[in-house]
Amino acid sequence: MKIRQFALAFLAALGLATRSGGAGADPIADFYQGKKISWVLSTGEGGGYASYAHAFAPFFAAHIPGKPEIIVQNMPGAGGIKAMNYLMSVAPKDGTTIGLVHSSVSFAPLYGSPGATFDPRQMNWIGSINRASAICVAWHTAGIKTWQDLHDKQLVVGTSGAGSQMETLPAMLNHLFGTKIKIVSGYKGGNDVFLAMERGEISGRCGGLVNSINSTRPDWFPEKKVTVPIQLAMKRDPQFSDVPTIAEFAKDQKTKQVLKLIFSPQGMDRPILAPPGVPADRVAALRAAFDATMADPQFIAAAKKQHLDVERVSGEEVAEIVKDAYAMPPDIIKAASEATAAKGAQAE
Repeated sequence: MKIRQFALAFLAALGLATRSGGAGADPIADFYQGKKISWVLSTGEGGGYASYAHAFAPFFAAHIPGKPEIIVQNMPGAGGIKAMNYLMSVAPKDGTTIGLVHSSVSFAPLYGSPGATFDPRQMNWIGSINRASAICVAWHTAGIKTWQDLHDKQLVVGTSGAGSQMETLPAMLNHLFGTKIKIVSGYKGGNDVFLAMERGEISGRCGGLVNSINSTRPDWFPEKKVTVPIQLAMKRDPQFSDVPTIAEFAKDQKTKQVLKLIFSPQGMDRPILAPPGVPADRVAALRAAFDATMADPQFIAAAKKQHLDVERVSGEEVAEIVKDAYAMPPDIIKAASEATAAKGAQAE
């Protein structure tokens, strides 16, 4: 009887060890194996963020222990605020939901944007796929070619909402530099703004990113379908070395500090995050998978083929960018908030 009981106990223990992977089992792999990760994008389909997500997802999934399937889901709205609020308060906090959001939306609460009820400092930042500088682009028929033209003529630009750089940056140009930019709200995302430019509904976009245009409209620059009157950055992009940056027109040191704060999102151009409350070991695993993906030659080759610029920004670096912005002096934050508050934008 004792031998039979021992044999049964041994077989039960053996079965448990087999199911759990034995003493060397990986709890992260055990958790993710057979699961699906919902990857929430704060933008609509077809734009630059979607291009990056669909290119990155299969390689990212392969580097996560357990190799879960990643399902990309679009959640546009309010310039990214809708997705961030969801990730903060509604999304599962077990590592099965992550986000790829507007780089600028993390700063919406700092500026008091309506409806921004999240705290980006509580998010678990996984990393950013790129850094980037922003530009203003005008359709070739708009007659806007230079910085002076933005003062002499009206440029009608589209935006997806108050949390988006497409709205905050042209508002800043009007407020600090006296340009005549008309802001038309209501588009789902950057791709819809580009389509509206092609249809002639609007004449431009300010806050457009060079890599978004290169990846989704690779013919625009070579065929001169758009002009670039100003770069919205502290340093010139080599691709537009003859186009001035707005920082070159800053009249004093305070204005330069304000611009530096406003341009903080450029250091985290395609940020990936997990909601607050995700277990630390799963966050660490996602960060490790992100780093491995960014170094993966196959991903790098796929990104190059799709005209996607990539530059690794670690999760720790992204968290530091956010932390530093929220630690800025109150007068600089107030000035930046006033400068980026779009007044007179029209819903559409």
